[in-house]
Amino acid sequence: MKKCQSFFFISQIAYLCRMKAEIITIGDEILIGQTIDTNSAWLGEQLHLQGIRLNRIITISDAHQEIIRAVDESFSRADLVLMTGGLGPTQDDVTKETLAQYFGTTLVTHPEVLRGIQDFFASRGREMLEVNNKQADLPKDADILMNMRGTAMGMWFERNGKVLISMPGVPYEMKGIMRDHGFEKIRNYFKTEPIIHKTVLTQGLGESFLAEMISDWETSLRNEGLSLAYLPSPGMVKLRISGFASNGNAEAIEERIDTYITELRRRIPENAFGSDKQTLAEVVGSLLQERNQTLAVAESCTGGLIAHLITSIAGSSAHFLGGVVAYSNESKVNLLGVSAQTLASNGAVSEKVVKEMANGARDKFNATFAVATSGIAGPDGGTDEKPVGTVWISLAGPKKTVAKEFNFGKSRSRNVSISALAALNWLRNEIFNRELE
Repeated sequence: MKKCQSFFFISQIAYLCRMKAEIITIGDEILIGQTIDTNSAWLGEQLHLQGIRLNRIITISDAHQEIIRAVDESFSRADLVLMTGGLGPTQDDVTKETLAQYFGTTLVTHPEVLRGIQDFFASRGREMLEVNNKQADLPKDADILMNMRGTAMGMWFERNGKVLISMPGVPYEMKGIMRDHGFEKIRNYFKTEPIIHKTVLTQGLGESFLAEMISDWETSLRNEGLSLAYLPSPGMVKLRISGFASNGNAEAIEERIDTYITELRRRIPENAFGSDKQTLAEVVGSLLQERNQTLAVAESCTGGLIAHLITSIAGSSAHFLGGVVAYSNESKVNLLGVSAQTLASNGAVSEKVVKEMANGARDKFNATFAVATSGIAGPDGGTDEKPVGTVWISLAGPKKTVAKEFNFGKSRSRNVSISALAALNWLRNEIFNRELE
Protein backbone atom coordinates (compact mmCIF):
# COMPACT_ATOMS: atom_id res chain seq x y z
CA MET A 1 0.00 0.00 0.00
CA LYS A 2 1.14 3.51 -0.73
CA LYS A 3 1.84 5.45 2.46
CA CYS A 4 -0.40 8.42 3.04
CA GLN A 5 1.55 11.68 2.69
CA SER A 6 2.81 12.92 6.07
CA PHE A 7 2.48 16.48 7.26
CA PHE A 8 4.53 17.97 10.04
CA PHE A 9 1.64 20.00 11.33
CA ILE A 10 -1.49 18.34 12.63
CA SER A 11 -4.12 19.98 10.55
CA GLN A 12 -7.43 19.13 9.01
CA ILE A 13 -5.67 18.18 5.78
CA ALA A 14 -3.39 15.75 7.61
CA TYR A 15 -6.33 14.30 9.49
CA LEU A 16 -8.31 13.71 6.31
CA CYS A 17 -5.41 12.01 4.53
CA ARG A 18 -5.17 9.28 7.15
CA MET A 19 -6.56 5.90 6.37
CA LYS A 20 -10.02 5.23 7.73
CA ALA A 21 -11.46 2.31 9.65
CA GLU A 22 -14.91 1.20 10.70
CA ILE A 23 -16.08 -1.25 13.35
CA ILE A 24 -19.01 -3.63 12.92
CA THR A 25 -20.28 -5.35 16.06
CA ILE A 26 -22.65 -8.26 15.66
CA GLY A 27 -25.21 -9.47 18.17
CA ASP A 28 -28.80 -9.01 19.25
CA GLU A 29 -27.59 -8.91 22.84
CA ILE A 30 -25.90 -5.58 22.06
CA LEU A 31 -28.88 -4.21 20.15
CA ILE A 32 -31.29 -4.85 23.01
CA GLY A 33 -28.93 -3.47 25.65
CA GLN A 34 -28.26 -6.80 27.33
CA THR A 35 -24.52 -6.51 26.66
CA ILE A 36 -22.49 -3.29 26.63
CA ASP A 37 -20.19 -2.92 23.62
CA THR A 38 -16.82 -2.41 25.29
CA ASN A 39 -14.99 -3.91 22.29
CA SER A 40 -15.54 -0.83 20.13
CA ALA A 41 -14.25 1.54 22.79
CA TRP A 42 -11.06 -0.46 23.17
CA LEU A 43 -10.55 -0.89 19.43
CA GLY A 44 -11.17 2.81 18.81
CA GLU A 45 -8.52 3.78 21.33
CA GLN A 46 -6.00 1.32 19.92
CA LEU A 47 -6.64 2.32 16.30
CA HIS A 48 -6.11 5.97 17.14
CA LEU A 49 -2.72 5.12 18.65
CA GLN A 50 -1.84 3.43 15.36
CA GLY A 51 -2.61 6.63 13.46
CA ILE A 52 -5.84 5.24 12.00
CA ARG A 53 -8.98 7.36 11.92
CA LEU A 54 -12.11 5.55 13.13
CA ASN A 55 -14.92 6.69 10.85
CA ARG A 56 -17.96 4.85 12.17
CA ILE A 57 -19.17 2.16 14.60
CA ILE A 58 -22.13 0.01 13.55
CA THR A 59 -24.06 -2.66 15.43
CA ILE A 60 -26.12 -5.23 13.50
CA SER A 61 -27.93 -8.51 14.10
CA ASP A 62 -26.30 -11.80 13.19
CA ALA A 63 -28.25 -12.15 9.97
CA HIS A 64 -26.87 -12.95 6.51
CA GLN A 65 -28.22 -9.93 4.64
CA GLU A 66 -27.40 -7.51 7.47
CA ILE A 67 -23.77 -8.65 7.46
CA ILE A 68 -23.50 -8.37 3.65
CA ARG A 69 -25.06 -4.90 3.63
CA ALA A 70 -22.90 -3.65 6.52
CA VAL A 71 -19.64 -4.88 4.97
CA ASP A 72 -20.52 -3.37 1.59
CA GLU A 73 -21.28 0.00 3.15
CA SER A 74 -18.18 0.01 5.34
CA PHE A 75 -15.90 -0.92 2.44
CA SER A 76 -17.37 1.99 0.46
CA ARG A 77 -16.09 4.40 3.12
CA ALA A 78 -13.13 2.75 4.87
CA ASP A 79 -9.85 0.95 4.20
CA LEU A 80 -10.05 -1.31 7.24
CA VAL A 81 -13.10 -2.99 8.78
CA LEU A 82 -12.95 -4.66 12.17
CA MET A 83 -15.80 -7.03 12.95
CA THR A 84 -16.54 -8.63 16.32
CA GLY A 85 -19.10 -11.28 17.24
CA GLY A 86 -21.13 -13.95 15.52
CA LEU A 87 -18.42 -16.63 15.48
CA GLY A 88 -19.84 -19.04 18.05
CA PRO A 89 -20.48 -22.75 17.42
CA THR A 90 -24.29 -22.54 17.50
CA GLN A 91 -26.70 -22.31 14.54
CA ASP A 92 -27.55 -18.67 15.15
CA ASP A 93 -23.94 -17.63 14.46
CA VAL A 94 -23.75 -17.20 10.68
CA THR A 95 -20.92 -14.69 10.33
CA LYS A 96 -18.24 -17.15 9.25
CA GLU A 97 -20.36 -18.70 6.49
CA THR A 98 -21.55 -15.28 5.32
CA LEU A 99 -18.03 -13.89 5.06
CA ALA A 100 -16.83 -16.96 3.17
CA GLN A 101 -19.59 -16.38 0.63
CA TYR A 102 -18.93 -12.63 0.48
CA PHE A 103 -15.25 -13.12 -0.31
CA GLY A 104 -15.92 -15.91 -2.80
CA THR A 105 -14.33 -18.76 -0.89
CA THR A 106 -15.37 -21.94 0.89
CA LEU A 107 -14.97 -23.39 4.35
CA VAL A 108 -12.31 -26.03 4.82
CA THR A 109 -11.03 -27.81 7.92
CA HIS A 110 -7.74 -26.37 9.19
CA PRO A 111 -5.88 -29.24 10.90
CA GLU A 112 -3.69 -26.98 13.04
CA VAL A 113 -6.75 -25.10 14.28
CA LEU A 114 -8.54 -28.38 15.04
CA ARG A 115 -5.55 -29.59 17.07
CA GLY A 116 -5.51 -26.31 18.95
CA ILE A 117 -9.20 -26.60 19.81
CA GLN A 118 -8.72 -30.20 20.95
CA ASP A 119 -5.83 -29.13 23.18
CA PHE A 120 -7.95 -26.28 24.53
CA PHE A 121 -10.69 -28.66 25.71
CA ALA A 122 -8.22 -31.27 26.97
CA SER A 123 -6.37 -28.72 29.08
CA ARG A 124 -9.64 -27.88 30.83
CA GLY A 125 -10.79 -31.48 31.22
CA ARG A 126 -13.92 -30.83 29.17
CA GLU A 127 -15.58 -33.06 26.58
CA MET A 128 -15.35 -31.78 23.00
CA LEU A 129 -18.60 -31.99 21.01
CA GLU A 130 -19.09 -32.26 17.26
CA VAL A 131 -20.25 -28.65 17.17
CA ASN A 132 -16.85 -27.65 18.55
CA ASN A 133 -15.10 -29.50 15.70
CA LYS A 134 -16.86 -27.17 13.28
CA GLN A 135 -14.95 -24.24 14.79
CA ALA A 136 -11.97 -25.51 12.77
CA ASP A 137 -13.92 -25.10 9.50
CA LEU A 138 -12.70 -21.74 8.27
CA PRO A 139 -12.56 -19.80 4.98
CA LYS A 140 -9.96 -21.29 2.65
CA ASP A 141 -8.59 -17.96 1.40
CA ALA A 142 -8.51 -16.07 4.71
CA ASP A 143 -5.43 -15.62 6.86
CA ILE A 144 -6.28 -17.30 10.15
CA LEU A 145 -5.42 -15.35 13.30
CA MET A 146 -5.02 -17.95 16.02
CA ASN A 147 -7.02 -17.51 19.20
CA MET A 148 -5.01 -18.86 22.13
CA ARG A 149 -7.78 -18.07 24.61
CA GLY A 150 -10.81 -19.68 23.02
CA THR A 151 -12.09 -21.74 20.08
CA ALA A 152 -13.29 -19.04 17.63
CA MET A 153 -10.42 -17.95 15.39
CA GLY A 154 -9.82 -14.52 13.91
CA MET A 155 -9.93 -14.16 10.12
CA TRP A 156 -8.13 -11.68 7.85
CA PHE A 157 -9.70 -11.00 4.43
CA GLU A 158 -8.37 -8.76 1.64
CA ARG A 159 -10.17 -7.20 -1.32
CA ASN A 160 -8.96 -4.44 -3.65
CA GLY A 161 -6.40 -3.17 -1.16
CA LYS A 162 -8.88 -3.16 1.71
CA VAL A 163 -8.98 -5.44 4.74
CA LEU A 164 -11.65 -6.98 6.96
CA ILE A 165 -10.70 -8.65 10.23
CA SER A 166 -13.37 -10.82 11.86
CA MET A 167 -12.95 -11.73 15.53
CA PRO A 168 -14.97 -13.31 18.34
CA GLY A 169 -17.05 -10.99 20.49
CA VAL A 170 -15.60 -12.10 23.84
CA PRO A 171 -13.45 -9.08 24.83
CA TYR A 172 -10.66 -11.15 26.36
CA GLU A 173 -10.32 -13.23 23.21
CA MET A 174 -10.71 -10.32 20.78
CA LYS A 175 -8.02 -8.28 22.53
CA GLY A 176 -5.67 -11.26 22.56
CA ILE A 177 -6.06 -11.81 18.81
CA MET A 178 -5.41 -8.15 18.04
CA ARG A 179 -2.39 -7.94 20.34
CA ASP A 180 -0.93 -11.23 19.13
CA HIS A 181 -1.52 -10.75 15.41
CA GLY A 182 -3.89 -8.01 14.29
CA PHE A 183 -2.10 -4.76 15.00
CA GLU A 184 1.22 -5.95 13.59
CA LYS A 185 -0.43 -7.11 10.36
CA ILE A 186 -2.28 -3.78 10.08
CA ARG A 187 0.94 -1.80 10.53
CA ASN A 188 2.77 -3.89 7.94
CA TYR A 189 -0.06 -3.81 5.42
CA PHE A 190 -1.01 -0.15 5.60
CA LYS A 191 2.38 1.31 6.66
CA THR A 192 0.68 3.40 9.30
CA GLU A 193 2.36 6.17 11.24
CA PRO A 194 1.50 6.23 14.94
CA ILE A 195 0.27 9.16 16.96
CA ILE A 196 2.06 9.97 20.19
CA HIS A 197 -0.30 10.86 23.02
CA LYS A 198 0.53 12.09 26.48
CA THR A 199 -2.13 13.09 28.97
CA VAL A 200 -1.87 15.48 31.89
CA LEU A 201 -4.46 14.95 34.62
CA THR A 202 -5.83 17.98 36.46
CA GLN A 203 -8.22 18.45 39.37
CA GLY A 204 -9.95 21.50 40.78
CA LEU A 205 -10.28 23.68 37.66
CA GLY A 206 -13.23 23.71 35.27
CA GLU A 207 -12.61 23.25 31.57
CA SER A 208 -13.31 26.84 30.50
CA PHE A 209 -11.37 28.37 33.41
CA LEU A 210 -8.43 26.07 32.73
CA ALA A 211 -8.50 26.92 29.01
CA GLU A 212 -8.33 30.62 29.81
CA MET A 213 -5.43 30.15 32.23
CA ILE A 214 -3.28 28.28 29.71
CA SER A 215 -4.40 29.93 26.47
CA ASP A 216 -0.98 31.27 25.52
CA TRP A 217 0.62 27.92 26.34
CA GLU A 218 -1.96 26.17 24.16
CA THR A 219 -1.38 28.61 21.28
CA SER A 220 2.35 27.98 21.38
CA LEU A 221 1.78 24.22 21.46
CA ARG A 222 -0.51 24.31 18.42
CA ASN A 223 1.91 26.54 16.53
CA GLU A 224 4.49 23.77 16.87
CA GLY A 225 2.27 21.24 15.15
CA LEU A 226 0.90 19.56 18.26
CA SER A 227 -2.77 19.28 19.20
CA LEU A 228 -4.58 19.56 22.52
CA ALA A 229 -7.86 17.97 23.59
CA TYR A 230 -9.80 18.83 26.75
CA LEU A 231 -11.45 15.73 28.24
CA PRO A 232 -13.61 16.79 31.21
CA SER A 233 -15.26 14.51 33.75
CA PRO A 234 -16.69 15.22 37.23
CA GLY A 235 -13.90 16.83 39.26
CA MET A 236 -11.23 16.37 36.62
CA VAL A 237 -10.04 17.62 33.25
CA LYS A 238 -7.63 15.53 31.22
CA LEU A 239 -5.40 17.42 28.80
CA ARG A 240 -4.32 15.13 25.96
CA ILE A 241 -1.40 16.38 23.89
CA SER A 242 -0.89 14.64 20.55
CA GLY A 243 1.58 14.65 17.70
CA PHE A 244 2.05 12.61 14.53
CA ALA A 245 5.26 10.59 14.37
CA SER A 246 6.48 10.53 10.78
CA ASN A 247 9.74 9.75 9.04
CA GLY A 248 11.29 8.37 12.20
CA ASN A 249 10.81 11.56 14.24
CA ALA A 250 8.90 9.91 17.10
CA GLU A 251 11.61 10.70 19.63
CA ALA A 252 11.68 14.37 18.66
CA ILE A 253 7.88 14.64 18.89
CA GLU A 254 7.91 12.98 22.30
CA GLU A 255 10.59 15.37 23.57
CA ARG A 256 8.60 18.35 22.31
CA ILE A 257 5.49 17.14 24.13
CA ASP A 258 7.47 16.54 27.32
CA THR A 259 8.75 20.12 27.19
CA TYR A 260 5.21 21.45 27.10
CA ILE A 261 4.11 19.13 29.90
CA THR A 262 6.94 20.39 32.10
CA GLU A 263 5.86 23.98 31.49
CA LEU A 264 2.22 23.14 32.19
CA ARG A 265 3.09 21.49 35.51
CA ARG A 266 5.09 24.57 36.46
CA ARG A 267 2.08 26.79 35.78
CA ILE A 268 -0.57 24.79 37.63
CA PRO A 269 1.27 22.65 40.20
CA GLU A 270 -1.69 22.53 42.58
CA ASN A 271 -3.98 21.14 39.89
CA ALA A 272 -1.80 18.95 37.64
CA PHE A 273 -1.52 15.78 39.67
CA GLY A 274 -0.52 13.03 37.27
CA SER A 275 -0.29 11.69 33.75
CA ASP A 276 -1.82 9.16 31.39
CA LYS A 277 -3.61 6.37 33.31
CA GLN A 278 -2.57 7.38 36.83
CA THR A 279 -5.23 8.01 39.45
CA LEU A 280 -5.23 10.55 42.27
CA ALA A 281 -5.34 7.73 44.80
CA GLU A 282 -2.30 6.15 43.17
CA VAL A 283 -0.36 9.43 43.24
CA VAL A 284 -1.27 10.13 46.87
CA GLY A 285 -0.42 6.56 47.84
CA SER A 286 3.02 6.81 46.23
CA LEU A 287 3.75 10.06 48.09
CA LEU A 288 2.74 8.55 51.42
CA GLN A 289 4.77 5.42 50.80
CA GLU A 290 7.88 7.38 49.77
CA ARG A 291 7.70 9.31 53.04
CA ASN A 292 6.74 6.34 55.23
CA GLN A 293 3.50 8.10 56.17
CA THR A 294 0.00 6.74 56.71
CA LEU A 295 -3.59 7.79 56.13
CA ALA A 296 -7.03 7.24 57.66
CA VAL A 297 -10.39 8.58 56.52
CA ALA A 298 -13.66 9.67 58.15
CA GLU A 299 -16.40 9.91 55.54
CA SER A 300 -19.96 11.09 55.70
CA CYS A 301 -21.21 12.51 52.38
CA THR A 302 -18.68 10.51 50.32
CA GLY A 303 -19.97 7.26 51.80
CA GLY A 304 -16.68 5.39 51.68
CA LEU A 305 -15.67 6.44 48.16
CA ILE A 306 -12.31 7.85 49.27
CA ALA A 307 -11.44 4.59 50.99
CA HIS A 308 -12.57 2.67 47.90
CA LEU A 309 -10.41 4.75 45.57
CA ILE A 310 -7.38 4.26 47.81
CA THR A 311 -7.83 0.53 48.33
CA SER A 312 -8.43 -0.11 44.63
CA ILE A 313 -4.66 0.37 44.23
CA ALA A 314 -2.55 -2.72 44.84
CA GLY A 315 -0.22 -2.30 47.81
CA SER A 316 -2.32 0.39 49.49
CA SER A 317 -2.17 -1.51 52.79
CA ALA A 318 1.35 -0.12 53.20
CA HIS A 319 -0.02 3.39 53.77
CA PHE A 320 -3.79 3.16 54.29
CA LEU A 321 -4.74 2.14 57.84
CA GLY A 322 -8.55 2.25 57.64
CA GLY A 323 -11.60 4.44 57.72
CA VAL A 324 -15.02 5.10 59.20
CA VAL A 325 -18.20 5.86 57.27
CA ALA A 326 -19.98 7.94 59.90
CA TYR A 327 -23.22 8.85 58.19
CA SER A 328 -25.45 9.52 61.16
CA ASN A 329 -24.78 12.00 63.95
CA GLU A 330 -24.72 9.12 66.43
CA SER A 331 -21.97 7.36 64.53
CA LYS A 332 -19.95 10.57 64.39
CA VAL A 333 -20.16 10.76 68.17
CA ASN A 334 -19.71 7.08 68.98
CA LEU A 335 -17.06 6.14 66.38
CA LEU A 336 -15.09 9.36 65.92
CA GLY A 337 -15.54 11.16 69.21
CA VAL A 338 -17.29 14.18 67.71
CA SER A 339 -18.83 16.30 70.46
CA ALA A 340 -22.62 16.12 70.66
CA GLN A 341 -22.55 19.78 71.67
CA THR A 342 -20.56 20.68 68.53
CA LEU A 343 -23.13 18.87 66.40
CA ALA A 344 -26.05 20.55 68.12
CA SER A 345 -24.52 24.02 67.84
CA ASN A 346 -23.09 23.85 64.33
CA GLY A 347 -24.81 21.04 62.46
CA ALA A 348 -23.14 18.03 60.87
CA VAL A 349 -22.09 20.00 57.80
CA SER A 350 -19.76 22.50 59.43
CA GLU A 351 -16.13 23.37 59.90
CA LYS A 352 -15.99 22.36 63.55
CA VAL A 353 -17.65 18.97 63.04
CA VAL A 354 -15.52 17.97 60.05
CA LYS A 355 -12.37 18.94 61.94
CA GLU A 356 -13.40 16.80 64.88
CA MET A 357 -14.11 13.95 62.48
CA ALA A 358 -10.62 14.22 61.00
CA ASN A 359 -8.98 14.39 64.42
CA GLY A 360 -11.04 11.43 65.61
CA ALA A 361 -10.00 9.29 62.62
CA ARG A 362 -6.34 10.24 62.99
CA ASP A 363 -6.37 9.34 66.67
CA LYS A 364 -8.40 6.16 66.20
CA PHE A 365 -6.03 4.72 63.60
CA ASN A 366 -2.83 6.42 64.82
CA ALA A 367 -2.24 7.72 61.29
CA THR A 368 0.02 10.48 60.03
CA PHE A 369 -2.86 12.14 58.21
CA ALA A 370 -6.63 11.88 58.20
CA VAL A 371 -9.19 13.14 55.68
CA ALA A 372 -12.80 13.86 56.63
CA THR A 373 -15.85 14.84 54.58
CA SER A 374 -19.30 16.06 55.56
CA GLY A 375 -21.79 17.60 53.16
CA ILE A 376 -25.24 17.87 51.65
CA ALA A 377 -25.00 15.70 48.55
CA GLY A 378 -28.62 16.24 47.52
CA PRO A 379 -30.95 16.31 45.83
CA ASP A 380 -32.76 17.30 49.06
CA GLY A 381 -31.68 18.55 52.47
CA GLY A 382 -30.32 21.97 51.56
CA THR A 383 -31.16 25.29 53.19
CA ASP A 384 -30.54 28.91 52.29
CA GLU A 385 -27.53 28.87 54.58
CA LYS A 386 -26.28 25.47 53.46
CA PRO A 387 -27.56 24.73 49.95
CA VAL A 388 -27.30 21.35 48.25
CA GLY A 389 -23.70 20.79 47.21
CA THR A 390 -22.19 22.33 50.34
CA VAL A 391 -19.30 20.14 51.44
CA TRP A 392 -16.77 20.58 54.21
CA ILE A 393 -13.45 18.74 53.90
CA SER A 394 -10.86 18.57 56.64
CA LEU A 395 -7.25 17.39 56.76
CA ALA A 396 -5.58 16.51 60.05
CA GLY A 397 -1.85 16.14 60.44
CA PRO A 398 0.77 16.05 63.21
CA LYS A 399 1.01 19.85 63.40
CA LYS A 400 -2.53 21.10 62.77
CA THR A 401 -5.99 20.43 61.40
CA VAL A 402 -7.47 22.52 58.61
CA ALA A 403 -10.83 22.63 56.81
CA LYS A 404 -12.33 24.12 53.65
CA GLU A 405 -15.87 24.71 52.46
CA PHE A 406 -16.83 23.80 48.88
CA ASN A 407 -19.99 23.89 46.78
CA PHE A 408 -20.11 21.39 43.94
CA GLY A 409 -23.66 21.85 42.61
CA LYS A 410 -26.93 19.93 42.80
CA SER A 411 -26.11 16.52 41.33
CA ARG A 412 -25.75 13.93 44.08
CA SER A 413 -23.46 11.57 42.18
CA ARG A 414 -21.24 14.42 41.00
CA ASN A 415 -21.04 15.87 44.51
CA VAL A 416 -19.86 12.57 45.92
CA SER A 417 -17.21 11.90 43.27
CA ILE A 418 -15.94 15.49 43.13
CA SER A 419 -15.70 15.67 46.93
CA ALA A 420 -13.55 12.54 47.01
CA LEU A 421 -11.22 13.85 44.30
CA ALA A 422 -11.00 17.31 45.87
CA ALA A 423 -10.06 15.76 49.21
CA LEU A 424 -7.34 13.60 47.69
CA ASN A 425 -5.85 16.43 45.65
CA TRP A 426 -5.82 18.78 48.64
CA LEU A 427 -4.05 16.07 50.63
CA ARG A 428 -1.53 15.65 47.79
CA ASN A 429 -0.69 19.35 47.91
CA GLU A 430 -0.43 19.38 51.71
CA ILE A 431 1.98 16.43 51.63
CA PHE A 432 4.17 18.41 49.24
CA ASN A 433 3.88 21.63 51.22
CA ARG A 434 4.47 19.87 54.57
CA GLU A 435 2.30 22.44 56.36
CA LEU A 436 0.40 19.82 58.35
CA GLU A 437 3.56 18.20 59.69
